[in-house]
Amino acid sequence: MKKVFLFIFGSLLAGCVSAQSITQKLQQAFQQFESDSQLKHAISSFYVIDAGNGQVVFDKNSAIGLSPASTQKIITSVTAFELLGKDYRYKTYIGYDIGIEKGELKGNLYFEGGGDPTLGSRRWESTTELSVFKFISGVLRRNAIKKIKGDIWVNDIQFGINPVPDGWIWEDIGNYYGAGARGLNWCENQYDLFLKPGQVPGQITEVIKTDPKLIDYKIRNFITTGEKGSGDNGYIYSAPYSNNGLATGTIPAGGDSFIISGAVPNPSKQFASSLAQFFKKEKISFSNKVKLYSDSMFEKKGVRKMMLLLDSIQSPSLDSINYWFLKKSINLYGEALLKTFSIKKYYFGNTDSGVVILKKFWKDKGLDENELNIYDGSGLSPLNRITTHAQVEILKYAKTKDWFQYFYNALPEYNGMKMKSGTISDVKGFCGYHKAKDGKEYIFSFLVNNYSGKTSGVVNKMYKVLDVLK
Repeated sequence: MKKVFLFIFGSLLAGCVSAQSITQKLQQAFQQFESDSQLKHAISSFYVIDAGNGQVVFDKNSAIGLSPASTQKIITSVTAFELLGKDYRYKTYIGYDIGIEKGELKGNLYFEGGGDPTLGSRRWESTTELSVFKFISGVLRRNAIKKIKGDIWVNDIQFGINPVPDGWIWEDIGNYYGAGARGLNWCENQYDLFLKPGQVPGQITEVIKTDPKLIDYKIRNFITTGEKGSGDNGYIYSAPYSNNGLATGTIPAGGDSFIISGAVPNPSKQFASSLAQFFKKEKISFSNKVKLYSDSMFEKKGVRKMMLLLDSIQSPSLDSINYWFLKKSINLYGEALLKTFSIKKYYFGNTDSGVVILKKFWKDKGLDENELNIYDGSGLSPLNRITTHAQVEILKYAKTKDWFQYFYNALPEYNGMKMKSGTISDVKGFCGYHKAKDGKEYIFSFLVNNYSGKTSGVVNKMYKVLDVLK
């Protein structure tokens, strides 16, 4: 009996020594990190727990709210799996209002957007522009519609009129990563601007084209040529629904063309225009009038409503949407998901309501709602403040769910670790999971705000701290 007791005591002691060892190593690594000159005016938070028993392995400033950048996406993602379910699919409804006779739709054709952020996306074969249009033409053929006497109406206001969350900055919203979520999104609300650089630095660039061709929109280009290898430093300034964009900054010298990507100012107008062109190719006759609900609201005019359903375009399932949301950090998907929380509860899509629903969900799970001071679903807003404690608790919660593997597989891999990264101006973060060589598994969140110098330098120094967990 005495030998058994000594064995158990020895095993527990060895475990404690091991735990102390990793904690001491992290303390030493983090102290060295904080003393670096690049972190002189920064604030950092690092929180690590043992995934097996939930015990805290390391804690520095875990109760301090910091800007999380795109690491915030793990919160939106986990909440979406819980509130919507991994099999959730967006639907875009196709319908009409007056009957069909002898191949002619006597009334109007309708498209009711449900906020699907994947409609027209190239990430799935089923969602591409061509696939969507072929599906629509197939629906018309099955219902013997060869001619539309009335107009095409597009309901694009399911997510409200303002697509951009409060707190997003002017420098971001005209660029592809600043594309807000609409009731009808199209091709991820993104376009490519093709520019021809000058021969020497300082020369003005020339606009070659946009892909797709933008409807009722003009870009005023002031982007100049930079040094060779200087990278993409071009920015597009543009507001939602605007007719003009301002492009400034630099692109590198060399080559025949250079591409920067912007946010489409009116995606539903792009959808409608492209659909009209497709109908002409397919010899589907209609009045050539396309009407948007958003335009009617701005002009304070009435709208016509769909009365009869023909079919619906379904998005990929949530687990598949989430894969690209986390893997490629698509801000649009995060904003659409947040507004979808509001749709499901209140039947209208609103960012502020989505935030309230998200915070209440986690408050009911035991988190202090003040640890989630958020303004959007993607982390793009510099107003967001989240604690590393909250992020780790949410990651720990996810690990207990039957959908966890879908969430885990979507996390990118950096530095040999499964974790989500985040970057905005002077902010860098990583949070995720790691299984060490000794079999121990850790859950962690690491946020740094207000560092100086290059982001790459801070990243390498953060990796050195995280390497201790290996």
